[in-house]
Amino acid sequence: MSKRELLEIALRPISGDRFQPTGFPDIGPALYDRPITENGKETWQSCLLVESAQSMANHLEATSWDKRVQKPVADFAGLPYVRVLDPEGNYLTSSRTEAHRLASAYVKDATLDGVSMTDVIRDRLGLKDNRPLAPREISQALFALDPMCLVHGVFFADKSWPGQPKVARALTAFVEAHDVRSAISGGVKRDEVQHSKDEDAGGSREGYGFVPFHRTEFVARKVVASFVLDLGQIASYGLDENATELLAVAARWEMRSLLDQGFRPRTACDLVPRDPELLEGVLPPLDEIADRLRVLIGLCGDQLGGGQTLDIVWDRKNAKKRTAKQAAGSSGASSEDAEVPEEAGTGREGEAD
Repeated sequence: MSKRELLEIALRPISGDRFQPTGFPDIGPALYDRPITENGKETWQSCLLVESAQSMANHLEATSWDKRVQKPVADFAGLPYVRVLDPEGNYLTSSRTEAHRLASAYVKDATLDGVSMTDVIRDRLGLKDNRPLAPREISQALFALDPMCLVHGVFFADKSWPGQPKVARALTAFVEAHDVRSAISGGVKRDEVQHSKDEDAGGSREGYGFVPFHRTEFVARKVVASFVLDLGQIASYGLDENATELLAVAARWEMRSLLDQGFRPRTACDLVPRDPELLEGVLPPLDEIADRLRVLIGLCGDQLGGGQTLDIVWDRKNAKKRTAKQAAGSSGASSEDAEVPEEAGTGREGEAD
């Protein structure tokens, strides 16, 4: 059996030909050239990164989370996760929605029955000074806390966690557009109240007056969504057969769910599979995947801690105290002593709409 599952699905705009690119304040759309062979000659083709691996991880995770009620969808209900509440018991966030999942600031600065979550995670992962990391034990602990961290990755980049363990993504996805051309357009924001400039009322900075703007969209000969599920990495966790299959099935559920419902990362970027029937040959139907997931959740009940949600409390005052303590502890350190965490590639990516 292959150690990786590779899935490439051609996409198209649901309406028309144009789509809005991802944008970054400092560089704009992510354009690049790739080498291709055309008519027997080596040449270069203009391409566009429509959605990055970081952003796609966010979109995949979102398929299994119901924002209306702030909890997992029914098919994922038996998988444990950490829910962060305020002192009054109101929902704040969770390990499924936070940028760094279990390593989020809202998790590590929270408490469980009065005990710091930094300590709770350190103890559950078996992290100790002067002791090598134990990958299998760490994987088992993460499986019981939030198994989706073993799918999308987590980096415990804090000196309070000896060894600062890191789990890379087992599921990686991105969307590229090949042979792209820009589609330039523009418009104007109108002011139907004031038809001439009024210095006393304010100008365009304050939202008054007529404001022209430009817009750059793209068309492409081909748009492709690529997914890579690293079964070798999942197997390396050392979990039993059912737990190992559960992680792979949960990843396939997210892939199929995202493709079935269409992919709309931005207002004017609404993409759907070019040929939906091709999905049937590479991924089982969503209800079939969901049925298998429910069976595996039942088989892994003890390893999943019964699927119980772990409720923790984040208090702004305690978070400020911890931040101040860390700042005081590092104030005497030289620049040579400072640790710069390696890029984990697991955080949520904020991209301009």
